[in-house]
Amino acid sequence: MLITPAYAQAAGGGDASSMMVQLAPLALIFVVFYFFLIRPQQQKAKQQRAMLDAIRRGDRVVTGGGLIGTVAKVVSNEEVLVDLADNVRVRVVRSTISQVLAKTGPAAKESRAKDSDAPANDDGGATTPGTTSSAPSDEAKTPAWRRMLGLR
Repeated sequence: MLITPAYAQAAGGGDASSMMVQLAPLALIFVVFYFFLIRPQQQKAKQQRAMLDAIRRGDRVVTGGGLIGTVAKVVSNEEVLVDLADNVRVRVVRSTISQVLAKTGPAAKESRAKDSDAPANDDGGATTPGTTSSAPSDEAKTPAWRRMLGLR
């Protein structure tokens, strides 16, 4: 059975609108891949680089192998000395640090922050048993979905 000439002629027509209809799904797939895969991965890599660049002495870090320690000294741009326990100090390649658990701030900034955050009473902001603080924290005011997305 042969194809009739009418069907053969209709299939071969290559006008511009049919070409756009064929390329639109491919463009849409690329846009979705960019916004859901490529862009978030680039942002995460940028945050990781910024975290590694900001490492300083006194920070508690987790290495890629799961070791938790305190940075004793920043040797160079590629290496840091990490105290794992008493008298156990290892050199770690900076790029193997996967997470900073606790950051230390500059001494001058810490003292100013403590002075400005100090409560008016002398009890250090502690409440007596059975009482609650009258001012809720900013984090308690922010909805959970905004905190998860990093919005304040």
